[in-house]
Amino acid sequence: MSEFVFRKAERKQAKLRLALCGTSGSGKTYSSLLLAKGIGKNIAFIDTENGSGELYAGHDGIPEYEYCRISAPFTPERYIDAIKAAEKAGFDVIIIDSLSHAWSGSGGVLDMANNATKASASKNSYYAWRDVTPAHNALVDAILQSSAHIIITMRSKTEYTTVDDGGKKKPVKIGLAPIQRDGMEYEFTVVLDLDNESHIASASKDRTRIFKSKYEVITEETGKQILEWLTSGISEEEATQRIIDDYVEQIHQQQDESSLKKVFAEAYKYAQQLNNIEKLECVTNEYNKQKLIIADNQTQGASH
Repeated sequence: MSEFVFRKAERKQAKLRLALCGTSGSGKTYSSLLLAKGIGKNIAFIDTENGSGELYAGHDGIPEYEYCRISAPFTPERYIDAIKAAEKAGFDVIIIDSLSHAWSGSGGVLDMANNATKASASKNSYYAWRDVTPAHNALVDAILQSSAHIIITMRSKTEYTTVDDGGKKKPVKIGLAPIQRDGMEYEFTVVLDLDNESHIASASKDRTRIFKSKYEVITEETGKQILEWLTSGISEEEATQRIIDDYVEQIHQQQDESSLKKVFAEAYKYAQQLNNIEKLECVTNEYNKQKLIIADNQTQGASH
């Protein structure tokens, strides 16, 4: 039997991983709070923007939120510690405003790589990045694996262009790529770009398909729509039970002891990771039963 076993794909319930990108003044902080209001009740706000995140407290339409300020050095480790602290405190939603400081801020990844290059005997940045990249990867993992919904903001690189405004040329600020590691935006379920003047959001990435051909200002209702999509899949418990059921069926199908041991080892490892005695016993019992069946079949075959 092949080691690659396919089963019907099913979307599971998930935690939000959303990025809001825009230039200064595009409404990233305000929009993040409105989104959070529609998604959860216990909101943690991690601020790297010199206290600007606290300015919205008490505004009409803005939910209550707990506030934590991070100052330089903006190392990935400090972000990770803040995320872990918010998780431990039981927050439903964590807002990180902004993640750009972890890249280009004082003490961020670019500073870490630059300092490591200067300190090395070869002055070769390649070896510096070899040491620094794992720290940034650990931050990405902390965001992706968090038990809470995560909304992050990222500053966009800024460029100015001119547009026609009633026959006059008017300078307009536009956002380009976010200030973070290249490709960082692909780590998220949804990436929304905010227009500097209108604050209208458009999706540059959207696995939910909620924002397909949609251009509008973010509201609390936007958060509610996202939450509905996140919770519309099967639960984690249902998903794990179906995987266990698949393993039980695979064990039952094995006709020789070698392949049986191989499938059982994989099933046992998965059940062990769940830290669930019931599921461990389930796959173990099925293994023992099938082992006896194989042994009986071999005995009968030998007698003939």
